[in-house]
Amino acid sequence: MRQMRHLLIHYFNPLHLYCRLCDFGLAPNQARRLSGAYERIFFRR
Repeated sequence: MRQMRHLLIHYFNPLHLYCRLCDFGLAPNQARRLSGAYERIFFRR
């Protein structure tokens, strides 16, 4: 159960999201804005 929790924390981390968005071809500027918005809305609650 603890491994699953750590895996989910990793995948939903805003920095991980930023890296994946860049890998998918999004410009770093746009990826930073999207991951920043994600962090403010979902991650910091």
